This record gives sequence, C-alpha cells and structure tokens, in this order.
Amino acid sequence: MQPSSTRASAPAPDAAVAVPATRPTEDDRHRPGRPDFRRANLALFAAGVATFVLLYSTQGLLPILSADLDLTPGQASWTASAATLGLALGLLPASALSDRYGRTAVMTASTLAASVLALALPLAPDLTTLVVLRVVQGAALAGLPATAMAYLAEEVHPSALASAMGLYVAGNSIGGMGGRLLSGWTAAALGWRWGLAASAALALLATLVFGLLIPAARHFTPAPVDPRALAHTVGRHLRNPLLVRLYALGMLFMAVFGAVYNTVGYRLISAPFHLPESVAASIFVVYLVGTGTSAAAGRLSARLGRRGALYVAIGVTSAGLLLSLADSLACALLGLVLITAGFFAGHATASAAVGRTATEGRAQASALYLIAYYLGNSLGGTLGADAYHSTGWPGAATVGLTAMTLAAAVTLYATHRAHTTRRAIADA
Repeated sequence: MQPSSTRASAPAPDAAVAVPATRPTEDDRHRPGRPDFRRANLALFAAGVATFVLLYSTQGLLPILSADLDLTPGQASWTASAATLGLALGLLPASALSDRYGRTAVMTASTLAASVLALALPLAPDLTTLVVLRVVQGAALAGLPATAMAYLAEEVHPSALASAMGLYVAGNSIGGMGGRLLSGWTAAALGWRWGLAASAALALLATLVFGLLIPAARHFTPAPVDPRALAHTVGRHLRNPLLVRLYALGMLFMAVFGAVYNTVGYRLISAPFHLPESVAASIFVVYLVGTGTSAAAGRLSARLGRRGALYVAIGVTSAGLLLSLADSLACALLGLVLITAGFFAGHATASAAVGRTATEGRAQASALYLIAYYLGNSLGGTLGADAYHSTGWPGAATVGLTAMTLAAAVTLYATHRAHTTRRAIADA
C-alpha cells in the first residue's frame, strides 16, 4: 500500500522501494527483447497482484462481514487494518532477511506463505481468529514489497529499469483494486467466506506464475544480518527532521485513505443511496484515478516544488472530503475521486522526496516511510470506522479532515523553516 526510485514520479501506494546492496560485475543483466527480461517482468507483475489481492481482500466486503457476524464498522475494519499492521511490522525484518538469504528466496517464501494462510481465512469461526490470521498474513506479505525493487535494480539493465518497475507497480495497483473488487463481488453473491476464498484462489494462481517465471538472481551478493548496523541506520534516519516530516505526511495521507475506503461501502448501501452491495463494491474502480495522479505528481513538483505540490494535494483531498458530505450520489462520487487523486499526489510527492533526501541507507529510509504509511492505514481505517459507527459519514470525513489539517501544519512548519534558513543565509 508499500514503499521507489529517486525520480520525481513515485509508485502507487502499495509499492515499496529498495536499492541493491551490490552492483553487477558484468553487464549481463536483463534487457528488453530478451526472454529473461519478459520473464522477470511478468513474474514481478504476478507477485504484485498476489500480494495486494491478499492485503486488501477484506476491504471490499466489510459491510457484508458486519451483517453476517453482527459487527460494528469499527470491529469489521480490523480485518483490513490488521493486515497492513502486520505488513508494517514485517518490512524491516524482511528487508534484512533478503540481504542474507536472497531476493527470490524471500519473495517466494513470502507470497507462498501468505497465499497458504489465505486458504484458512474462510474457515475462521469468529472475528478474533480472522484478525489474528490477518496480522500473520500481513507480516508474511512484507517480504515482497521489502524486496522486489531491490531484485529489479540488481537484475535488470539500467536502461530498462524504469519500465520494469512501472510494470511491477502496475501489478500492485491491479492487485490492490482487484482484491477489493473480486472479494466484494463474490461476497455479494455468495457470502464473505466465498469472497475470501476467491481472493485466495487468485493469489495462489499468481504465486504459481511467479514461481514458474522468476529468473534466478545472478547479481545478488549475500550480506550478514547486522542488527547493530541496521539500528544505527534507522536511528540516523529518525534523527533527520526532513525525513521525519515526510514519514508523518505519508502516515497522515494514508490515514485519510483508510478512513474513507473502510467506510464508503457502508455509506453507499445505507440511506439515502441504498445501492446494492455488488454496486457498492465496484466503487474501488475509482482507485485507478491514482495511476494518472501519481505520474502527474512529478510534473507538479517540478513546477511548484515539493511543498507546493503537497499544498495542492492537501487542498484537493480536503475539498473532496467536504464535497462528499452532501447527500447527493454525484457529490459523493466526485468527492471520492478528489480524495483519491489528492491522496495519490501527496503520497507520490512524499515518497519520492524520501529517496532524494536519504543519501545513505535508502532501503531503510524507504522502509521506514512504508512502515509509517501502513500504520497510517491501520490507524485511520480503525478511527474512521469507529467515527462512522458513532456519527455516520460526517464522522469518517472529520477523521480525514483532521489528518489533512495536521498535514497542512507539518507542511507550513517546513515552509517556515525554509524561509528562516534562507533569511539567515542572506543576512550572513
């Protein structure tokens, strides 16, 4: 929902970023036109689909879970928040394991373990069991977003790296949207257990494709796991004020996304809209808005600067939240489009800035961003669902507006610091 290259455009929310520990000694990396290049691209596309189908498999069926298990929106939302929480907790350990045991080994183990766990989800007898399984599944899923970009950077020729990463990100986006749609549509027809089973089947198929296609790594050099060195690098990043602000922004933007998308299904099936559950589940098609917005964020940053792009993203997201308060289906849908566009623009801008700011330990810097990002999803999703249960859609929108107010405060503080620094330099 993982951390990216240091280019101005950034990946969709569910992508992660890592950099290679070593550079190849001979230039036999995968190039366009070669079978191994096509295999690597398709394999990582399939792995992205598998990972994000599973990560968001319950978000599209939360209203159905509530009705079947007699759960409040807040209780049901834990099935979505638990997976992103587990993923956040697993990112740093998974990145360290991939340095020791290899990219393909960690990616294969991650997707296979998470897909096998998915088979147990439809059999969960109660909410507690389902939430525990989702936490474990999220932790298992961490191996792919923590490792995939490093594999591509090591094994693909630099001239083709951008296109290879783009296809991987596309797999993430399609998996994230597809997981929500597939589980939601199936659950509307057959019940939530069958919805989860459908997601598990698709993830297993994608995992099989990944395992059959992924070329063996030829440019990976194992490195020992050094907890002290890792802790030193992480501590250095957390003492960097700019990185900390970027992590906070990623968390706040994702809190809005979690609050909105964990509750929008409930709103659409309730008064005054009363949409069928299958139609409400289709709302996740709006997720595609982020594909274009993420690409446009790079151009926006080039024109307005990082803080200017963030102000635009905060303003668009806030406008969408306010517009969505109207009891009009057209306003609700347009508001959701604006929220989604603003979120992706903010996330793309902040995550790209992390890569440019961290001159050393970029993999760990990006992992910390993703940890904050997915924790924001868990926190915002839970708070938004609780607020929706208490006061309806205005409650969920208020959670989002509060997050955007904090994001604006962080950005204003950064602007003030920049102006103060420039004045000090001019006066020196």
